[in-house]
Amino acid sequence: MVEGESDLPVVTIYYDRLRRLLNTTDIEPYIERLPYLGLDIEEKAQDYIKIEYNPNRPDFSTDYGIVRALKGLLGLEKGCPKYEVHRSDLVVQVDKSVEGVRPYIVSALIEGITLDDETIRQIIVMQEDLHHTIGRRRAKVSIGIHNFDVLKPPIIYTTETPDFKFVPLGCVEPLSMKEILNKTPVGQKYGWIVAKHPRYPILVDSLGQVLSFPPIINGELTRVTSATRNLFIDITATDLKAAEDALAILVTTLADAGGEIRSAEVHYPNLTLLTPNLAEMEMKVELRRVNRLLGLRLKGEEAVECLARSRIDAEYDGGMLRAKIPRYRVDIMHPVDLVEEVVIGYGLDRLTPTLPPTKSVGRLHPELKRLSAIREVCVGLGLNEVMNLSLISEAALYTNLGRQAQEAIKVEEPKSSEHEYLRDMLIPSLLLNLSTNIHEPYPQKLFELAKTFHRRGGEIVEEYHLGVITSHSEANYTEAKSLLDAITQQAFGLRCETKPASNPLFIQGRCAEVKGGTLKGIIGEIKPEVLQAFNLRMPTAALELNINQAIKP
Repeated sequence: MVEGESDLPVVTIYYDRLRRLLNTTDIEPYIERLPYLGLDIEEKAQDYIKIEYNPNRPDFSTDYGIVRALKGLLGLEKGCPKYEVHRSDLVVQVDKSVEGVRPYIVSALIEGITLDDETIRQIIVMQEDLHHTIGRRRAKVSIGIHNFDVLKPPIIYTTETPDFKFVPLGCVEPLSMKEILNKTPVGQKYGWIVAKHPRYPILVDSLGQVLSFPPIINGELTRVTSATRNLFIDITATDLKAAEDALAILVTTLADAGGEIRSAEVHYPNLTLLTPNLAEMEMKVELRRVNRLLGLRLKGEEAVECLARSRIDAEYDGGMLRAKIPRYRVDIMHPVDLVEEVVIGYGLDRLTPTLPPTKSVGRLHPELKRLSAIREVCVGLGLNEVMNLSLISEAALYTNLGRQAQEAIKVEEPKSSEHEYLRDMLIPSLLLNLSTNIHEPYPQKLFELAKTFHRRGGEIVEEYHLGVITSHSEANYTEAKSLLDAITQQAFGLRCETKPASNPLFIQGRCAEVKGGTLKGIIGEIKPEVLQAFNLRMPTAALELNINQAIKP
């Protein structure tokens, strides 16, 4: 199961399931090979193992996907897994009204599957992993998994007004779609995706029974339990390829779990699709390029064997490897990705470290030497260095400071509200550092030397800044000015002039503009309102210099 909101997702695999899937009592040799698939072992307990995997491999979010890859690596099963899609008479009708809301849907049936509680949990984990990766937190793709046996086809994908009511998953009383967005936790979390539209997307069967309100919540009617044997999969999206990618990963996993894949015919107003499409993807790469990048001397048939162990079919002809890639491997997008699959199949542990052929000696870039010298000066003045992320929240960069977000550089679809904007100054990050250390001893004196980002003339410009902050019961402008003079003289050999200035970050009358040679910046005492916004209790003074030109060789 995926654990919380860690940087990389984690899947928990129970040893008894692993023994059953691998048909062996001794699973230790298999566990030892996990790191050579690019997986990290987080924890080994008595009954389970926790494995961290890269988000670009959502097929690793269940034990079925990991076992599939392990069998290839160990030569138990080689080449592209074969999945047969059987035709069915299921039809999904797409109403024209969804075009401006969430225009695409792909579907499939999974018949004859046997589900236990752990399999259901793993399927839900995969569903959420796909939501967060391919689905961009459901904005791009969302998935519904339903008990098909309670439905009466055809399935209709249409829209309804916000007042339309049905019983959502986990409830016993009907709620309107508007109430679902406003009152339920999942509606409050994802409601922004559809709230701007006058009508909301909905899936119903021919009797008007509600399957799903995508991308928010399923209906209680189609709840999946261990007694469910036939599943209906719906994937709605704003991008058709992303929907097809997610469907391929999901149905192949369910096939590995014992289900039979059956197609659905999706009727759009001007198009008919038969989904899922599990046709293998084709790609080619020169063997010479493979050997050059890996430092190996593989023959054509050896490279083909390596790809087979990575569960990829390949042929070698005329110096070229022609590969057929299983549809669930949506992470393979470039010939270099094939090179990586070759070395995984070859065995990362078989690679021999070698020294570079060149005898030249590297040295620091002149700019880095200047930055190191500045750091030494700051440390000598009793400042502690911090290193923050370049991304920061809107509140910290603008709202708390009383600044307007003009020419702001915002991340599209950020993963977290704490990492929305590229910062154009360092002081907000230093204030955050102080706010997370209010219970530590004072005085607290920090500095940061890092790049800032600015939008100028339609381009993004990067500039090095130096930020300094001091916080204690007697921190004031005079102390900050003393630090400024010491830093500029010792690190740059300059004397800077200060001129009274106004800035929303600093107290009026205790703020100045800094100029000296190629240096320019701002200095002052932080306003009480700003300190309160960051929950700071001590007087604080800060300065920030643009040193970009001063460090040029």
